[in-house]
Amino acid sequence: MQVLQKRALIAEVLPDSIAEELGLEPGDAVCAVNGREIVDFLDYQFLTASPDILLEVEKKDGSRIEFEIENEDMEDLGLTFQSFIFDSAKSCSNRCIFCFIDQLPPDMRKSLYFKDDDSRLSFLYGNYVTMTNMLPKDVERLVEYHVSPVNISVHTTNPVLRERMLQNRHAGRLMEYMRMLYEGGITMNMQIVLCKGVNDGEELDHTLCDLAGLHPAAASVSVVPVGLTRYRENLYPLEPFTREDAQEIVRQVETWQEHFLKELGTRFVYLADELYLLADLPMPPHEAYEDFPQIENGVGMEVSLAEEFNEALLEKPALEYRGKTLIATGELALPFIRSLLAQAKEQYPALRVEAVGIRNNLFGDGVTVAGLVGGQDLISQTQDKDLDRLMIPRSMLKADEDIFLDDVTLAQVEAALGVPVVTAENDGFDFLYQLLH
Repeated sequence: MQVLQKRALIAEVLPDSIAEELGLEPGDAVCAVNGREIVDFLDYQFLTASPDILLEVEKKDGSRIEFEIENEDMEDLGLTFQSFIFDSAKSCSNRCIFCFIDQLPPDMRKSLYFKDDDSRLSFLYGNYVTMTNMLPKDVERLVEYHVSPVNISVHTTNPVLRERMLQNRHAGRLMEYMRMLYEGGITMNMQIVLCKGVNDGEELDHTLCDLAGLHPAAASVSVVPVGLTRYRENLYPLEPFTREDAQEIVRQVETWQEHFLKELGTRFVYLADELYLLADLPMPPHEAYEDFPQIENGVGMEVSLAEEFNEALLEKPALEYRGKTLIATGELALPFIRSLLAQAKEQYPALRVEAVGIRNNLFGDGVTVAGLVGGQDLISQTQDKDLDRLMIPRSMLKADEDIFLDDVTLAQVEAALGVPVVTAENDGFDFLYQLLH
């Protein structure tokens, strides 16, 4: 058989599994299934869902073995892999006028500058993809494997405008590909990064109308405002939304929500919390977010957190920590966090806590969310405060490591401040627990 270049390195062999019976070990590599090269976990999962499997494995010593497996019960083989992607992730081929990565400060860690746009990562990790580096055969593969849901960065359904916004001549094929997913029964969640004077106003109306035509496969849409840092030299001249702009966007989208609720039985489109905060308008009630389909995009986070926090207060847990806690958050969320703390202090008069909003010098004043606060800003703006410990949202740190965007570690913050740092998940129950303990 032809030597295959792409390999799935085995990380773990589960006990009492078919793989263990075959003598497979961590460090071995699966090269092919039923004669087909596998390039990612989707290939592996789909091809091994068969009663008869021919598994080609390269052992750690370089030898190759073929295993013929009878698996009438369609039992999982019992393998986990070092990565879900066995070749290399597809990088982004766009030059989007709103790209946040293009606005990063220089000299940050290399991984922050990688632009992924891989449809496989959409399914495996929830990433949003533009589909511009896909061919029809790639979309057909998603349908064949029933990869669902697929998360799509839409921005606009106007093909000419989309090509201009993404600066990619293939960007205008989006609706063709989405119709293929629609006909294949693939669920799609969609995102619109709204840019002032570009894809807002009537263009937003047209986009929402087009996407609703693909319902129910098109399940939900989030509308989020473009994020602008101070590093925009030689980039497309985008303007931040004003308070009045945000109020008009809220009015426009809430009108569409009423329409879709009558026509589709769902509000379908949801606004990022940031737009309500910018507009200085109250958040919608909990039921307006239905089952919170876009919460990972910052849609309904505050409403969900507030409800969980109130439920946690009703359980009346004991106040155990008696020191002074300083909570650091982004400037945008500061009023909201202070409102939660006011509720907590009513129930726990002995609670000693204060919240501060961290001004973002790393990215600039236009960036006000907690998740983009750097370690140096955190240190410089809290080191003279009265505190026995610092509490921050977990979102300030890398997902799998205690490190901030500017490569300052959590341990370095603790050393600089001389106090412990406590992290809280974006969960009202955990927030109250960390506050009281």
